[in-house]
Amino acid sequence: MEVDPFIFRLSIFILSIFVGYYVVWSVTPSLHTPLMSVTNAISSVIIVGAIIASLSGSSDKVFDTSNIFGFVAIVLAAVNIFGGFLVTQRMLQMYKKKKK
Repeated sequence: MEVDPFIFRLSIFILSIFVGYYVVWSVTPSLHTPLMSVTNAISSVIIVGAIIASLSGSSDKVFDTSNIFGFVAIVLAAVNIFGGFLVTQRMLQMYKKKKK
């Protein structure tokens, strides 16, 4: 008996949602900044893959499906990276001693 590849990938995706939920919500606030740094590193890998996806395809069509999805992935990952840096910067500001 062979499992449909779509069902296999969908089950991995659903399992990763549950694992991600429990991992993120069990993190203490003191570990938030390192977690954001790892998330930013993962998003940078996503941007590299999205650039490859957006450049793949034939040169006949400029707006191919892979180009559009690759561009959307680049934009969303960039927003995630810059937002993560802003949140990390703000958390680090909270730990600095205030000057009188």
